[in-house]
Amino acid sequence: MKLIAKDVCKKIGNKDILKNIDLELESGKIYGFVGRNGSGKTMLFRALSGLMSVSSGEVIYDGKVLKKDMNVLPNLGIIIENAGLYPELTGFDNLKLLTKLNKNVDNERIKSIISMVGLDPDDKRKYSKYSLGMKQRIVIAQALMESPEVLMLDEPTNALDEDGVTMVRDLIKKEKEKGSLVLIASHNKEDIEFLADEVYRIKDGQILEREK
Repeated sequence: MKLIAKDVCKKIGNKDILKNIDLELESGKIYGFVGRNGSGKTMLFRALSGLMSVSSGEVIYDGKVLKKDMNVLPNLGIIIENAGLYPELTGFDNLKLLTKLNKNVDNERIKSIISMVGLDPDDKRKYSKYSLGMKQRIVIAQALMESPEVLMLDEPTNALDEDGVTMVRDLIKKEKEKGSLVLIASHNKEDIEFLADEVYRIKDGQILEREK
C-alpha cells in the first residue's frame, strides 16, 4: 500500500507550517525524517495521519483521500508529543481503555505487548509514578498493540536507556518485516542510520532533500 501526499500545505494564521509537501511512501519500508525542533516534522505526521486537517493538497492512502473517504488513517499506530495517557491509571488499564475504541485486542495481547517492551503487565503502579523511560515504553506498546499497517513514531527512543533503545529498534525492524509502512522522526542520528531506508530533511515546513 502507498501513502501519498500531493502538494500538502498547512497554514495557521499567517504562518505556513507545511509547504508544498510531496511524498510517496510504501509499505515494507522505514522512512526517516530529520530536522531541528520546529522544522515541521511533528506537524507533518499530524497531517499524514489525519490528526490535523491540511489547508490545501491531498493525503491519499490505499487510493482513498484523507478527510474525504476517512477521517484518520485506518489501522494506525502513532507516537506523537503529548501522548495523552491517563496519569491515574496503570499501564495495562491505559491500554485496555484504548482498545475499547476498536475492540480488536484482548487482554492477552495487551499483556503480551507490555511484556514485549520490557514492562510488567501486572504492575499496579499508576502511569504518573512511572519513570520517563517506563512512560516511553508504554507509549511504544500502545502504538504497536493493534498490529498497525502504518506506524508513525516521533522520537521513539526518547528517555530510553541503551537496552531500551536496542529493544525499540528491534521492534521497529520487525514491523517493517511484517510489511508495515514506518515513519520515524528522531534527533538520534543512530536511529535514522540504523533503521531508515530513505531519509527526508525538513526545514521550515518544507522537504529539502531525500537521501537513500
